[in-house]
Amino acid sequence: MGGFVTPYTITALDGVAYGLLLFTISAGLTVIVGVAGVFSMAHGTLYLAGAYLAWHLADGGWTGLVLALAAAVVVGALGGTGLAAAVRPLTDRPLDQVLATLGIAYIAADQFITIFGAEPRSVDPPQALAGSLGLGDYQYPVYRLGFIAVGLAAVAALFWFVQRSRVGAVVRAVVADPGMAAAAGLRTSAVRTGVVVGGGVLAVTAGALGAPVIGPSPGVDTTILVYSLIVCVVGGLGSIRGALLAALGVGQILTLGVALVPGAAAFILAAAMLAALTIRRRTALPGRPA
Repeated sequence: MGGFVTPYTITALDGVAYGLLLFTISAGLTVIVGVAGVFSMAHGTLYLAGAYLAWHLADGGWTGLVLALAAAVVVGALGGTGLAAAVRPLTDRPLDQVLATLGIAYIAADQFITIFGAEPRSVDPPQALAGSLGLGDYQYPVYRLGFIAVGLAAVAALFWFVQRSRVGAVVRAVVADPGMAAAAGLRTSAVRTGVVVGGGVLAVTAGALGAPVIGPSPGVDTTILVYSLIVCVVGGLGSIRGALLAALGVGQILTLGVALVPGAAAFILAAAMLAALTIRRRTALPGRPA
């Protein structure tokens, strides 16, 4: 097996983990924008909140991880509800939504520094997942392999939710024809609020799970937001399938790009984004969230 596992294989595996993390974050944002029409610049802030929760509650065991995930669900729901309330008066005013949520993000970033300090924090996974697994002649962190498995499960769950569940059908109906959905008795405003809350829960939970991969520190919220926006735009707003493909592509560019062309990964990503936007046909239009 050693001959088939090279340093670039390990790096590509890192790219898969990074891409699945970006997907978990971006899936919520792309649905929030594509379904609810809310342009939130505070999505990276939600990730950072989850990462700080993991750092604060981590105790080297499963208890800390479970507590962090439970707290992430609560904080995500509260954060999503707060964002939905903040942008409700700004419906159909995307620029105002951007400015309002950007202001919220700046305030939150300042509060994070006040509470947690300006130093980067590292988050250790539970001891049971803290070791490494031999892949050929190389060692790979067990936690990252576990995260890949959880990320793939999240992908399957999101696709099932959108395509197969009754709630997903309601969401798709509201997107396809809000007027008809309202005439059929569906509360379209409640559906949009629920989508924003669900996106918030996804982002904070991703932060709690992804903290050992991308730890909390000032500026991480901005980085995560930028990459999430790239995934949403390249993948197509409202498209879960497009977000998955774009996130995996961004993950590979950011990991293999650094390994192959140090210092040029950002330029490669920008060039790939420009190329994708130039040649990509529209596969996900408003009203088709999957």
